[in-house]
Amino acid sequence: MDSLRSAYATVTGWGYTPPRPPGAEAAESGSGAAPASVVRREDLRGTAVRRTLRFPAGDRIVVSGLPGSGKSTLIRRSVAVQDTVRRIDSQEVRERWAARLPRWLPYGVYRPFVRLAHFAGLRAALASGASVVVHDCGAQSWVRAWLARDARRRGRALHLVLLDVPPETALRGQAERGRRVSDYAFLRHRRAVRQLIADAETGRLPRGSGSVVLLDRAAAGALRGVAFE
Repeated sequence: MDSLRSAYATVTGWGYTPPRPPGAEAAESGSGAAPASVVRREDLRGTAVRRTLRFPAGDRIVVSGLPGSGKSTLIRRSVAVQDTVRRIDSQEVRERWAARLPRWLPYGVYRPFVRLAHFAGLRAALASGASVVVHDCGAQSWVRAWLARDARRRGRALHLVLLDVPPETALRGQAERGRRVSDYAFLRHRRAVRQLIADAETGRLPRGSGSVVLLDRAAAGALRGVAFE
């Protein structure tokens, strides 16, 4: 484990993040006593109007939600890859590794290396000055807090696009893609995303955030795209 942590710090330039004391994650995500930015909130749940989400060029977009909620689908369908726009999706990294390795090899064996490659790619994208769209599992508030700090340091803003779908819908999505997370992991994701939705509904996110957009499945399906201008 120590060697893996050391490799992680070497590849990504980030140190290992130890377990936080009680309340630390709540403070970062905007709940609890610590102050957080009050950001612009756009709630599109219950609508199916064709629209394009527009953000300032160079900003960071985090797409978050339950496993199976449609995050990767939304990113692939809505975000065009350009020299000035980077898509960072751990699922795409996993698929690239899986295509190069024997099919019988369990994902758990090479998962640490997929994560290292994912975060190394994210770090490079952030340093490039391009607009960045990031796939977020929703359960790691420290990632969103780190992205918000990095955006603030570079004079940019972080925007959250949150997919709010029922757990049953997310489970069906997992079945359709042929990958199911464990019951324990899914419960952990449910708790984290429920808190994230509560924070988003009040517009409270880490300092450095600019806006939050809440989508259900119909609103996400109606998106024409995501544009930076």
